[in-house]
Amino acid sequence: MANTYSALKRVRQAERRTEVNQKNKSRLRRAIRALRRAISAKETQAVAQLLPKTFSVIDRSVKAGVIKKNTAARYKSRLHTRVKALSA
Repeated sequence: MANTYSALKRVRQAERRTEVNQKNKSRLRRAIRALRRAISAKETQAVAQLLPKTFSVIDRSVKAGVIKKNTAARYKSRLHTRVKALSA
């Protein structure tokens, strides 16, 4: 256990940041999972609604530092490719 006041404060801050990061990461995973399920079910209207929302969640995750920029670009690219294949 930490002994100094500053170390105790860092423990508290780390706990808060961990909670925020976990919420952001699960929000990201839920959004991607929902879009993938809609794509596999071939629900074009649901996909059209979920795509911009999912991209927004991905971009916000990058801004929050949950994932890296290249990872976000890869997610978006692969999802968009699957959406285009669905509409074709």
